[in-house]
Amino acid sequence: MIITLPLIHWEQLMKRTLYKAILFSTALASSSLLYAADMSKTLRVEFDAGATGFDPAKVSDGYSNDVNENIYDTLLTYDYLARPIKIIPNVVEDMPKISNDGKTYTFKIKPGIYFADDPAFKGKKRELVAADFVYSIKRLLDKTINSPQSYLVDGKFVGVDELVKQAGQGPLNYDTEVEGIKALDKYTLQLNLTDVNYNFATILAMPAFSAVAREVVETYAENTNAHPVGTGPYMLKEWKPGSKITLTANPGFRKEVFNFKADKSDPVSVAVAKEMKGKVIPQTGNIEISVIEEEQPKWLAFLNQQLDILLRGIPQPALKEALIINPENPLDVKLAPKYADMGIQMQRKKMLEITFYFFNMKDPVVGGYSADKIALRRAIAMAFPRQETIARIRRGQAVPVEYAIPEGVAGHNPKARDGAKFDPAKANALLDAVGYKIGADGYRTLPDGSPLSVEMGTGTAAIDREWNEYWQQAFDSLHLKLTFKTGKWSELSKANREGKLQMWSLAWAADYPDGENFMQMFYGPNGGDSNFAFFDLPAFNQYYEEALKLPNGNKRQSLYDKMDKLIAQYQPYIFSDTRVRSIVTQSYVHGFKTHPILSGWRYVELDK
Repeated sequence: MIITLPLIHWEQLMKRTLYKAILFSTALASSSLLYAADMSKTLRVEFDAGATGFDPAKVSDGYSNDVNENIYDTLLTYDYLARPIKIIPNVVEDMPKISNDGKTYTFKIKPGIYFADDPAFKGKKRELVAADFVYSIKRLLDKTINSPQSYLVDGKFVGVDELVKQAGQGPLNYDTEVEGIKALDKYTLQLNLTDVNYNFATILAMPAFSAVAREVVETYAENTNAHPVGTGPYMLKEWKPGSKITLTANPGFRKEVFNFKADKSDPVSVAVAKEMKGKVIPQTGNIEISVIEEEQPKWLAFLNQQLDILLRGIPQPALKEALIINPENPLDVKLAPKYADMGIQMQRKKMLEITFYFFNMKDPVVGGYSADKIALRRAIAMAFPRQETIARIRRGQAVPVEYAIPEGVAGHNPKARDGAKFDPAKANALLDAVGYKIGADGYRTLPDGSPLSVEMGTGTAAIDREWNEYWQQAFDSLHLKLTFKTGKWSELSKANREGKLQMWSLAWAADYPDGENFMQMFYGPNGGDSNFAFFDLPAFNQYYEEALKLPNGNKRQSLYDKMDKLIAQYQPYIFSDTRVRSIVTQSYVHGFKTHPILSGWRYVELDK
């Protein structure tokens, strides 16, 4: 289902059209045990790769964020069933009071919300207060943490630049009051922005802005990633990096009641609203996440009811047998009768994402902004058979990325077309024209005659090898030497942040439903964080900074179009595809509805 996502403007918020989808009542504290989390039930799901950790300030990958969403709380969250998606209060009494021409946000934290019990609190109950959010947001600025999410806060709050400057490369002084991030009293948080940010409410719903307790961070300072303690519905019970993550229900979690309203045009939404109405969240006592890198074992585990939901959808090797695919329109599918007869349920989900390959723009071989370097990257892009990989590897369950912002996200341009069309002949001619000559060994050299070899990061799964075969053919067609650096996702991610990879592939899924969240990947100052390619072009940076000050509209769209053309011109990225997943659940799974942003695990009930 294609989802149109509205941009939330501060003017709209000032009208205080408040969304109250989750209701709380102290009377529920003594509710029937029929509504309590059933500790005998375990929701079993899968990840393609291991999470990197569970400290919100230290991680940015989707795997870690999915877990953190269920351990911690943010100020705001999303309505689970509303489409288009909308922001609602989470641990605050209402949507923020917005003043100062849209630059000041004031929140009232709900009293009586507590962190999960932990030795760091020395036997005392620890209430969530405004100061916890002050501390947590400041952590994103701390150079000793080196947060991959620092781009979300750098220069965004009044006074933070001076605080960061005072710290230098040392730890931040968390006791220094900053005008931009402060607690007015125990439960009142005020955030003062340096400029209007039309996406600020949605940004605050990101896991990076989760509340952590200072005592916990200081107690487990040597490894905060392994000791998450939050106010959310689940706690970390066990973590075997790269293998398994087990969560267990937080017995001290506030009584949160499912009271979301259905999207009446969606039968799944209607069914979920009906079967879950009035139930206390969570219903399921445990969540077990297995890291399964290979595609076929995921499908077999699901068929054997060892997995309850396939979060990443039906794996590629099983698509042919699991789906009836319309040959005239591969995206027109239905579940094969033998699986439908088993009670398996399927939901289609077009991801709010772009998948891509990128070049390290600091690398002396593939990086740089001179004509010969641009030509090399453009030629490699033109040799990549994108339509064929969609047809053969994705089995038609994807669409090509034509613009830096995907469909369904504010700022997407449906008329845009990616400039690097598949044409190996023209790609070779381009390399010839700028001096990449073919040597005696059959491979091209650099224009100065020195050897030319490109190393691409890759995983270890069978599907990685399929992609590698296509890339090997592409490089062979250009007479370019290609080698592969094989490693686990966490290893390659670390190497990339350190600028040690020449090429790699990733997917960027929306943290919030606005084009800013995608264009920031190409913004120079974000290099080493969300700017994986270390692309740093003054013209692009200028357009990006101008766009930040504008609401969604024609002026901003014009800037986005210029930025997209610069990406195409300098080719730091090769856009691949946007996946359309077929998410399947067992017959006994209730309460699950795919959401563009949320995992939805806390709302799942198992009837078995």
